[in-house]
Amino acid sequence: MKLNLKRPLVFFDLETTGLSITEDRIVEIALVKVNVNNTVEEKTWLINPEMHIPEEVSAIHKITDDMVKDKPTFKQLAHDIINFIGEADLAGYNIIKFDVPFLAEEITKAGIDFNIEKRKLVDVQNIFHKMEPRTLKAAYKFYCHDEMKGAHEALADTKATFDVCMAQLERYQDAEYEDNNGNVSKPIVNDVEKLSAFTTQTNNVDLAGYIVYNSKHIPTFNFGKHKGKEVNEVFKIEPQYYDWMLKGKFPEHTKKVLTRLYTEYKMQTNYRLF
Repeated sequence: MKLNLKRPLVFFDLETTGLSITEDRIVEIALVKVNVNNTVEEKTWLINPEMHIPEEVSAIHKITDDMVKDKPTFKQLAHDIINFIGEADLAGYNIIKFDVPFLAEEITKAGIDFNIEKRKLVDVQNIFHKMEPRTLKAAYKFYCHDEMKGAHEALADTKATFDVCMAQLERYQDAEYEDNNGNVSKPIVNDVEKLSAFTTQTNNVDLAGYIVYNSKHIPTFNFGKHKGKEVNEVFKIEPQYYDWMLKGKFPEHTKKVLTRLYTEYKMQTNYRLF
């Protein structure tokens, strides 16, 4: 089967120094780009994170300080990475909760404006978890009928994710899915836009989920002392909270979204004054 693409789709995977989007850094990135004509290109970079890689993390992905000490930093590679991605949509395993926010944070730290919002995201893990709840290694065995080799190596994980996605398209092309509201559909189709809609069902306003939409589709804080309160309500009763977040250790994308919401709030407030 060939992917039905309107523009390229880049499968990617990150290995990092840890799980904190704001404090940890990328040590490896692998990208598999599927072009509209279904030709495939691959790129992999080891990256100097400019910080120590904890031993317990190295034990997982096998990347040590010595392996990356002479490698370029993310800032030095950022333009090459972005140029390879181009205008492509993005796909991967657990990218919505981890890889996309992490990549967006690193790109922002490099001083580059990278618009994630205009790209379709296909999270293969969400297809898998909704249809067959297991791990990537189990998914590969289940869908591809083989043992996965090189787990936790960025390129191996990325290529395995691509293989799993293709097998999912074959397996579920006529499969029915019932959501929590009892709605039945056949969502697994060879269409990136529809796959994105199925795999990115989230109420997050920012990528990291510090701000979410409530049941009325109004931006609401999802953490801390104001958890559950609408953002505009907090701006009204505690305007200094906005400044506190901007100065705090929050992802740059979260701050960008917060600034947009604050600007919209101020414009609405000023409009009501006239």
